[in-house]
Amino acid sequence: MKVASQFSIFMVNKPGVLSNVLGEFAKAKLNIVALTMMDSVEHGVLRIIFEKPAQAREILAKLNMTFSETEVLCVTLTNRAGALAAVAEKLSQKHINISYAYCTAGAKGGKTTGVLKIADVKKAMKVLEPAVKKKGKSKPVVRRSSASKKP
Repeated sequence: MKVASQFSIFMVNKPGVLSNVLGEFAKAKLNIVALTMMDSVEHGVLRIIFEKPAQAREILAKLNMTFSETEVLCVTLTNRAGALAAVAEKLSQKHINISYAYCTAGAKGGKTTGVLKIADVKKAMKVLEPAVKKKGKSKPVVRRSSASKKP
């Protein structure tokens, strides 16, 4: 489990815009950890997490893209039915609302990452941390990404 910087990039909803933006990240060899895309008639919103958020900020500034940045909670899950539901249940029992969530397709060792937008990330981590410790090796250690650590 870790806190990560998520970028919400606002784009015109027309052919080639997503391709151009993703192409710039690829040229910079900027690895994407997770992403989701939503659309409306007028615009699209790309929510994306990078390994190197500072580099992403630079690229977005060069592209003159409108974006916002927020902290999200990334939870390592087993890639099986009900894994995200179990996390959502633990949080709901403590009256912690999930504004939105999405998951990666899968990762090494049959794991996947659940990305959760929660108002109080620290409280959510405290709620989920005991379950992580009890289950043993299959659950992650709580850590903050290098971008969100305070000097």
